[in-house]
Amino acid sequence: HYDEITRKTQGDRDMIKELAEGNRTYRRFHQERSLDEKTLREFAGLTRYCASAANKQPLKYILSCSEKGNATIFDCLTWAGYLTDWPGPVEGERPSGYIVFLLDKDISENPWVDHGIVAQTILLAAREKGMGGCIFGAINKPRLRTALSLPENLEILIVLALGYPKEEVVIEDVGPDGSIKYYRDKNGVHHVPKRKPEDQILGII
Repeated sequence: HYDEITRKTQGDRDMIKELAEGNRTYRRFHQERSLDEKTLREFAGLTRYCASAANKQPLKYILSCSEKGNATIFDCLTWAGYLTDWPGPVEGERPSGYIVFLLDKDISENPWVDHGIVAQTILLAAREKGMGGCIFGAINKPRLRTALSLPENLEILIVLALGYPKEEVVIEDVGPDGSIKYYRDKNGVHHVPKRKPEDQILGII
């Protein structure tokens, strides 16, 4: 029985590691592969299992998987700040769906870290289905607020774009110059420098 539990635990660890490694920031998608309302509702439903500061659960969501809704949200986003010559994915490579994260200020004036926890949970669930996504903080919030006709008590926090990735994202070590800026090579492969664990762990006490 102990050996069975050990094998299952190791299997879960491998699965979590695989999901975490594959959970990259994707910005180009197979737009023709649609995302339905049922799947978006399933992702949003996971949020009730996530931690929430003081268990207030102040987050609300707007889901989009229609051509009109997706176009409206897309036009309010800024894509890949380090890729200054790239305006964003062309038609045919855009996300198949979005989740707009809102803070209900009638419940709490501060989301604390709730939206980060929820976004990562949804992205891991999406990755399990072969999908991927991108978290947006660079949003034209006044424009999106108007487009969604939001009441004053709802504050836009982030937008999560979702779809089936159409690009390869490679993790590499930060180089000697210390640059953490992501870039694309001549083949369109997206490279993301990451700091090594030994550079981040300051000590064990």
